[in-house]
Amino acid sequence: MKSHLIAAVAAAVIASAVALPATAAEDHVPAVTEFVSGNLKAALQDPVVVAAIKAQNEKTSGLSQAEIDSLDKEWRAEIGSGGGKLVDEKLNSDLSAYLKKVKADQQGAITELFVMDAKGLNVGQSDPTSDYWQGDEAKWQKSFGAGPDAVFVDEVEQDESTQELQSQASFTINDPETGKPIGAVTAGVNLEALGL
Repeated sequence: MKSHLIAAVAAAVIASAVALPATAAEDHVPAVTEFVSGNLKAALQDPVVVAAIKAQNEKTSGLSQAEIDSLDKEWRAEIGSGGGKLVDEKLNSDLSAYLKKVKADQQGAITELFVMDAKGLNVGQSDPTSDYWQGDEAKWQKSFGAGPDAVFVDEVEQDESTQELQSQASFTINDPETGKPIGAVTAGVNLEALGL
C-alpha cells in the first residue's frame, strides 16, 4: 500500500511538471524585450559605444581562433587573481564608464551591461565578466547580425550573488553610417524590478 501511495504521488508530481504550458518558461520574453527596446537600445547607440566598437574591430579583425582563445585564457586568469592589464584596460575605459552610468540610470533594473565587438570579444562592461570571448555563446550568436530590431532574450536564471531572478537580453549594434552590424550588447535584466 505504501509503495502504491509513493508511486501515485510521484506520478502526480511528474504529471504536474509535464502539464506546464511550453511557453511558461518564456513568459518573461515580451516584458524584457519591451524594456530593452524602450530603455536601452537608444542609449547604447551612443557615439561612445559605436566609436569603441569600431576601434576594437580594427584591432581584432585579424585575430585567429588560437589568439582569441589565448586572450580569453588571459582574461580568466586575471579575473581569478583580481585584475591585470587586459581586465583593467577594459574596466577603466570610457565605454565602461558610460555603461556604468547607463546601468545606474536604470535604478536596479539592470544587473550588468557589456558590449562585444564583431568577434564576440568584450569591448567594455559595467561589471567584470567571467570570460573575455562571448562569441561561443548564444548571447552573441543569436544577436550579432540578427538585425536592428531583433532582441535575443535568454532563459531566466537566479543570480548567485543577489539571489534575484534575471534574464540576459542581447541585441546588435549597427554602424549608424552604413547600417552594418559592428558589435552587440548584453544586458542582465532584473525580472523582479520589472515586476515579474
